[in-house]
Amino acid sequence: MSIQVDHVTKRFGTFTVLNDVSLHAQAGELIALLGPSGCGKTTLLRILAGLERPDQGRILLHGIEVTDQRITDRRVGFVFQHYALFRHMTVTENVAFGLSVLPQAQRPSPDKIQKKVDELLSLVQMRAMADRYPNQLSGGQRQRVALARALAVEPKLLLLDEPFGALDAKVRKELRRWLRRLHDELHITSILVTHDQEEALEAADRIVVLNQGHIEQTGTPEEVYENPATPFVYQFLGDVNVFHGRISQDRPSHDEASGQPPPEADASGEHEVTFVRPHDLELSLSRTTPTQLEAAVRFVITAGSRVRIELISKDSPQIISVELTKERYRDLKLQQGDVVFVHPKQLQVFKMPGPSSV
Repeated sequence: MSIQVDHVTKRFGTFTVLNDVSLHAQAGELIALLGPSGCGKTTLLRILAGLERPDQGRILLHGIEVTDQRITDRRVGFVFQHYALFRHMTVTENVAFGLSVLPQAQRPSPDKIQKKVDELLSLVQMRAMADRYPNQLSGGQRQRVALARALAVEPKLLLLDEPFGALDAKVRKELRRWLRRLHDELHITSILVTHDQEEALEAADRIVVLNQGHIEQTGTPEEVYENPATPFVYQFLGDVNVFHGRISQDRPSHDEASGQPPPEADASGEHEVTFVRPHDLELSLSRTTPTQLEAAVRFVITAGSRVRIELISKDSPQIISVELTKERYRDLKLQQGDVVFVHPKQLQVFKMPGPSSV
């Protein structure tokens, strides 16, 4: 089922939660709505489900407008962060619930309901837990049951609101990979709300980055990470170093981290800000180009697949984060207090309004 969000605005009192939002999801896509708390992600999800009505704009599912349609008529499956399982029902009874309360004319026979439940429990790898109650399950297992329950009514659209937010980091990682495999098998159009950048980058076909009620950027995980359209997207997706002024890969320039004064804002009041990801910074023990920034090693973390290094600029309090491969770190033999010279391999410069920092 394709989804079209057409110029949707939603207000609560005087506060605008969504401001003229438009979005199109193709049938079978898994779209991640990504952004900080309060940016409008869950409100948009609730509007798609029919739990909220937009003040302006419209919602179309597979080309049919459903803006005023009730949630029961939309064939939507909803998975919440906190499972919302019935504590007095077994796993089987929870999964069967949506089918057992259908109008009698639409309700399958008890044998068909049981067959469907067995299929879904096998799909979510919970068949062995069929007779257990929610309080006898782990958080990850409960979320699998919640997903099976949402799938039982054969929804045309699956909405997931921070489904792994209450789980620990290791279980989250396992479940989001499992969700991606499950989606590839079922091909149900799905919308995943999350504030976890890694979750969105790993699970989604496309990412929609929201901020303060509007869309900053839409694209594949690679597009939004490698080519951020705005400073907000650059800072929200992964770690980044921010230099107020321009630094260059091939020529000297004024820059806060170099100890030189930042350039004055131009006639329009704009100034330049440079963004560089930690893994796009190169270190050397001696100056090889006039554009390198001089800094001292402040802290080193060697745990993990890459080495994270915190530097402090020689002539300013600017902290610079760098990520190196283990091999490069061993070649440099860095210790706390060592002087190094920093050079960006890749960077992006944005024009910012006014003379203030980002």
